[in-house]
Amino acid sequence: MTAKPFERCGALLTGATSGIGLATAKALAAAGVPRIAINGRNAERGAAAVEAVRSVAPTAEVRFCQADVTQPEPVREMVDGVAAAFGGLDLVMNCAGGNHPPILFHEADPAGFPDVVASSLFGILHTCHAALPHLRRSGGGAIVNTASDAARVPTPGESVIGAMMAAIVMFSRTLAAEAARDGIRVNALTPSLVEGTRTYDMVMADPFSRRLFAKAIPRARLGVARPEDQAALAVFLMSPAAVRMTGQAISLNGGIST
Repeated sequence: MTAKPFERCGALLTGATSGIGLATAKALAAAGVPRIAINGRNAERGAAAVEAVRSVAPTAEVRFCQADVTQPEPVREMVDGVAAAFGGLDLVMNCAGGNHPPILFHEADPAGFPDVVASSLFGILHTCHAALPHLRRSGGGAIVNTASDAARVPTPGESVIGAMMAAIVMFSRTLAAEAARDGIRVNALTPSLVEGTRTYDMVMADPFSRRLFAKAIPRARLGVARPEDQAALAVFLMSPAAVRMTGQAISLNGGIST
């Protein structure tokens, strides 16, 4: 099996107006991907993200796609539109997800459970489902789904979100087994704390989660990860260098967990 070189690829990244998604879009542009679509909900942040990517690769075709990925029809319209504009779709990265602060399960409001599920999981399901036909028509490709270390490490306050992260990992592994016959690779990132992201700011602003994660920071003896670290790993997973790598969930976390 061979993978299409980056110079011939079109990429779509959801939740990519900031943080890991934006860092990955910029890294893909720097690596030579000529067509990049950035998804998000906020048009102002989207415009700024497009300019940030263009500053890395001025000749790249970069566009912003405003859509709520928790809803299937807007996602399908977005994915079909990107594939039509780019003449195909080869690379997909899912970074969209809700910012839900940790809360002990007995203190949680069950009315909020559907939102956690929708914002964490449904966006990935909808985007992958819409993208698969286009990746098949392109002769293969790569998907990277973003979960978190909560999929692997039980953490007080993350019972519901941890369940969703574990679901993303198992979905990615199973989809990898199904899609391999079409030359499509599927892997997952499971980061812990990532400085320079809105999630990090949210965690540190909440008294309960700040106390919780303050204990984790000293364990990152290699340093707390930054978006650029996750982006470099994501680009590798989508690159021809990882052509035989699929179904993996990888935690780049500076040593917070092993």
